[in-house]
Amino acid sequence: MSRSFFTVSRSRSEAVQFRAFLAATYPVFLAAALVQRLRPAAGPRRSVFVEARAMALSAIPFAFMG
Repeated sequence: MSRSFFTVSRSRSEAVQFRAFLAATYPVFLAAALVQRLRPAAGPRRSVFVEARAMALSAIPFAFMG
């Protein structure tokens, strides 16, 4: 019983850490998306906010590897 408590507690802690990383890094990725917007694009674009979230969600998992 105590083992499952630690597993749930650990996964909840990791979820909180993930959200904290997302909140901390989102402004950086938003700035990067805005800079990318200055370049000409050939096709349709997503929202700057959607692009920033996608960049953050693809980069943050690397912080939890290892």
